Amino acid sequence: MIFHVLTLFPEMIMECTGHSILGRAVRNGMIQINPVNIRDFAINKHGQVDDSPYGGGAGMVLMAPPVYDAYKSIGSQASVIYLSPQGKVLTQAKAQELSTQKEIILLCGHYEGIDERIIEEIVTEEISIGDYVLTGGEPAALVLIDAVSRLLPGVLGKTESYQDESFSGETLLLEYPHYTRPAEFLGRKVPDVLLSGHHCNIETWRHDQSIKRTTIKRPDLI
Repeated sequence: MIFHVLTLFPEMIMECTGHSILGRAVRNGMIQINPVNIRDFAINKHGQVDDSPYGGGAGMVLMAPPVYDAYKSIGSQASVIYLSPQGKVLTQAKAQELSTQKEIILLCGHYEGIDERIIEEIVTEEISIGDYVLTGGEPAALVLIDAVSRLLPGVLGKTESYQDESFSGETLLLEYPHYTRPAEFLGRKVPDVLLSGHHCNIETWRHDQSIKRTTIKRPDLI
């Protein structure tokens, strides 16, 4: 799968996708990260990609021409996702849907926003990672890349079976608690059922813990 990222800071994208599971997936050819530097398409020799907003107001607005030219340079008809707090919140179901695509174009905003005309012209949908505002779209793009990539065949190996599977089931329950050695730490002991070797009882306990956790931490999911 190819992730094209329209960004002012390509080094942020490359640095954060070059390590751990994502880095291995890149090296093994399971995913491809293609950051496109919007500044390479600046309107003048000074590297200008932003300007003051029409109508006045604080801050600067990312200009449409550099973003559009950067987009056209990709030469793809893939869906364009604008990382924006105005978008629908990213969910596990959405990540699963996106994982079926061969390539995705991610647009990272900055400053006070992007000229509305570029959003109208190229953006397929807007996605948010939560109801808060970031300094730029790159962290949100990285979250989306991670959430989608781990769903692709082969990206998670056996050693990553510990990955939290909250939200992965049809019932949207949070995952049960995990324990490993030592059996006692600071006076806290591993639940006896996990040491019993009785797989049926263990599965029942884990399911009950998932329900309990979801009820306490995320009752909106029940």
